[in-house]
Amino acid sequence: MEHKHESDVGMKSRANIAWIVFLAIAASFLLAEHWAHLSGWFSYWPYLLLLACPFVHLFMHGGHGRGSHGSGDASNESAREEK
Repeated sequence: MEHKHESDVGMKSRANIAWIVFLAIAASFLLAEHWAHLSGWFSYWPYLLLLACPFVHLFMHGGHGRGSHGSGDASNESAREEK
């Protein structure tokens, strides 16, 4: 039996915070260096966000008919075990 120590949990959260800070700094440098290129696209952002909605829906839900909701999980698992 393995036991997790409190120090292990703290180190993981500190590592996550360090990665988030690193990514934020990297993003700010990228934004500062490429601001001239990005500023021309600001008028298109609302349209790009609307075009992204179907893709987000597709990837977040896994497509229609394949996702499981609520009590359907138990019936699907019992049907698989019977086969």
